[in-house]
Amino acid sequence: MGMKTVAFHTLGCKVNQYETQGLAALFRERGYQVVPFEERADVYVVNTCTVTHIGDRKSRQVVRRAVRNNPDALVLVTGCYAQVSPAEVSGIPGVDLVIGTTGRERIVDLVEEASRGRRPVLAVEDVEKAPGFEELPGVDDQGGRTRAFIKVQEGCRDFCTYCIVPYARGPLRSRPSETVLALAARLVDEGHRELVLTGINLGAYGCDLGDQNLAGLVRRLARIRGLLRLRLSSVEPHEITPELVEAVAENPVCCPHFHIPLQSGSDTVLDRMGRRYSTADYASLLELIRARVPEVAVTTDVMVGFPGETDAEHRDSLACVRRLEFTGLHVFVFSPRRGTPAASSPGQIPYRAKQERSREMLALDRELRHRFYSRYRGRKVEVLVETVADGVASGYTRNYLRTFFKTDSELVGQVVELYVEGAERGNLRGIILDKAGFLIGMSNKI
Repeated sequence: MGMKTVAFHTLGCKVNQYETQGLAALFRERGYQVVPFEERADVYVVNTCTVTHIGDRKSRQVVRRAVRNNPDALVLVTGCYAQVSPAEVSGIPGVDLVIGTTGRERIVDLVEEASRGRRPVLAVEDVEKAPGFEELPGVDDQGGRTRAFIKVQEGCRDFCTYCIVPYARGPLRSRPSETVLALAARLVDEGHRELVLTGINLGAYGCDLGDQNLAGLVRRLARIRGLLRLRLSSVEPHEITPELVEAVAENPVCCPHFHIPLQSGSDTVLDRMGRRYSTADYASLLELIRARVPEVAVTTDVMVGFPGETDAEHRDSLACVRRLEFTGLHVFVFSPRRGTPAASSPGQIPYRAKQERSREMLALDRELRHRFYSRYRGRKVEVLVETVADGVASGYTRNYLRTFFKTDSELVGQVVELYVEGAERGNLRGIILDKAGFLIGMSNKI
């Protein structure tokens, strides 16, 4: 009998992607071979998203695709959609096992138990009673030992009026710092050059541990011998303390990049969203960060079409985003989530109006990206190379600017110095320099 095979499909956020890779590691430890989702497999795992109703629909479509790929396979559905709508998910023809967002350390045992009974099994726990942090392995983002993610925090306490995440992820739980440090040291010893801290509400790290916080964790991680870069994923503005800013500023290992969700540049919309800051608070935070962290890049999330958003509020949001001079935006169109206050709020915005506002915000995103990236034309940057294919390498600067350059060498995992020849379509285009700082080759149009 050959090795059992398992295939994964992930919908949604970076945390979901991290968790899928952690689950795959658990299957590998038990002797399973991970194969592409399009191939015939013994087990299919669909890690779902429920942030929008479109996420629900896509999740159902992927489940049906798995059943078509191999009607005899065991189909497991996990993630946020499975957590908040387990009965709906278990009713999809062909689903054998439903697991939510907790207790997945036992996923292989649950799969093998379900495969013996071959009847639909609901193994969704009450997320509000989650006993602690769900331990999954740290994972390699690229498969080339360049960048690894470490999830250090789970759950959210904010309950913004549009967001289903607190219901899907439950209360705040943090990974003990000693566990984080041990995992980080192992990943660095294995050759990873960059570590990324991630979580559902990363800035709340340590709130449940009493004497720990994100700033302290950053300082301890920055002392790991051999670590080249330490990066933070998204942090809520009201969770960024002066202490955290100082921790990033004083440690050269820390990358000068913050992703700080704004959601709206209108104070009245922020109030209806249940956000915990004003645009003035946000602007003051950026002033502090930019004063303390040289070359910092700040990216953000912005939502358009929130219920009741007037044309004037949308214009205020555009003006605020322009004024704050972000490096780039992730633009979202409001999507009502069943069970959240905003889903039944008056003043739902028509589809066409939301799409037009999205187009305007995305145009501003392109303008801001071009403006920031263009600052680097004619300058030198350091890039950690992540991929090389067909003579073209790509990687990121310390402040998370994606950069391409031509090379005939296998440079994955190495830091190279580049001369920036141009900036286009949200990327830098560089020419590699030798150790003396001289150009290797000529014009590098890609």
